Amino acid sequence: MTNDPVVVDGESLTPDDVERVARDGAPVRISEEARERVRESRERIVDIVESGDAVYGVNTGFGELVQERIPKDDIETLQQNLVRSHAAGTGRDLAQEEVRAMLVTRLNALVKGYSGVRERIVDVLVKMVNEAVHPVVKAKGSLGASGDLSPLSHLALVVTGEGEATVDGEQLSGAEALRRKNIEPVTLRAKEGLGLINGTQLTVGLASLVVCDAERAMRAADIAGAMTTEATMSTTASSHPSIQRVRPHQGQTESAANVRRLTRNSEIVESHRNCDRVQDAYSLRCLPQVHGAVRDSIQHLREAVETELNSATDNPLVFPAENADDRASGTERAAVISGGNFHGQPLALRLDYVTSGLAELASISERRMDRMLNPNVQEKHLPPFLTEGSGLRSGYMIAQYTAADLVSTNRSQGRPAMDSIPVSGNQEDHVSMSAQSAYIARETVESTLRVVGIELACAAQALDFVEDLTPGVGTDAAYQEVREHVPHLDEDRPIHRDIESMLALLRSDTVLDAVETALDEPLA
Repeated sequence: MTNDPVVVDGESLTPDDVERVARDGAPVRISEEARERVRESRERIVDIVESGDAVYGVNTGFGELVQERIPKDDIETLQQNLVRSHAAGTGRDLAQEEVRAMLVTRLNALVKGYSGVRERIVDVLVKMVNEAVHPVVKAKGSLGASGDLSPLSHLALVVTGEGEATVDGEQLSGAEALRRKNIEPVTLRAKEGLGLINGTQLTVGLASLVVCDAERAMRAADIAGAMTTEATMSTTASSHPSIQRVRPHQGQTESAANVRRLTRNSEIVESHRNCDRVQDAYSLRCLPQVHGAVRDSIQHLREAVETELNSATDNPLVFPAENADDRASGTERAAVISGGNFHGQPLALRLDYVTSGLAELASISERRMDRMLNPNVQEKHLPPFLTEGSGLRSGYMIAQYTAADLVSTNRSQGRPAMDSIPVSGNQEDHVSMSAQSAYIARETVESTLRVVGIELACAAQALDFVEDLTPGVGTDAAYQEVREHVPHLDEDRPIHRDIESMLALLRSDTVLDAVETALDEPLA
């Protein structure tokens, strides 16, 4: 993985960029064009402050207190009080990757040039990312409108030298954390507190990681499904292009193509081309249709995340006066418009959709697993629970129990986007709960990766009982990579180690890389 900096310009950040910063520690830098937009936006705020006109977010109270006018001498105190009072989270501390995802996504939103913060704010955030100063952020407290206020407030406190942060594995006061890395804390000026805390950056940061992990799970499930197809002597005919052409959903077409690529030159598939089995079970025959529908849900989320990453999501937003009408607050040079770009519904609904899709992906994987393990339905060449001497040995029997637990948990997860609890004196009377949707999607994709990893381990074990026939080009590469880390199960052993090894392989793209190298082409 290259350590080249991720260029933050407010226009081109991707989920993969977020993952590089969050998980791989990639540094960031700001484009000069973005810096110029930040400077121009700040000049508009200064113009408004000097005019003395009442403008929400600049010199008024917040939420239900919007009618309260704040004297000019108290504007800095107003902004700091806003950050302090909104840092009201609770629960666990966010993981380092979650905090870094928030930092880079907030930075990208600010440099679009509609938030009115000084360039100095941007520079401090860049240094925090690059010097690994990670604010301690509490997980619970966001309603996804007005954005992720409470988590972002915990982050913003550290910018001002308050709160707490971790540096080099040590938790320190915000002031000490900045001092350790020679970063000067910021005294917030007009609009800057609100500019730091109003937006969807917890949600979109987590959603970016969900997209990357869900795509991993999707490709891994295609690999596992293709291996199980071979191990159970099932047919790849259901992935034939003619079937997909007459029902041309994109995801279905891509998963079917992956199965064909993976099983290319498979002696196993060829060995029973003219067998007397009429149809395979749905978990194998309908793989393109089920996997494809999940693929489409993930793509739907990716599209929303890519848009959200490069959007201005705080409130109010600052525009050139000519871009607004006479209903906007401001001056002849600057217009401030209040709206609802902080509302997380576009992400929340799609996150819940992906949670449902991933639950189905794990479900069909578990059913394929059962067809390899279950002596009542498995093929004759496979021993019960994939172990010699079954009865004395249990083999992978209990691995399916674990998969069933994970599938059941996925199914029982709530769908927070359908919920709303009014807050702020009923001024904020419909919220998105998008952060909760992101947390649940994160948990579900983790469980799904584990289930698919178990199927891969079982498929490798099942292929060991297919004698004198080689798998396809892609499935053989996957099999070889699994066997590098999970040996054949002859005597019973603690299976949890196999499961954790498979999870690590999927998280690191090790299996995928081996497959794509063997195929000399990427999987969809």
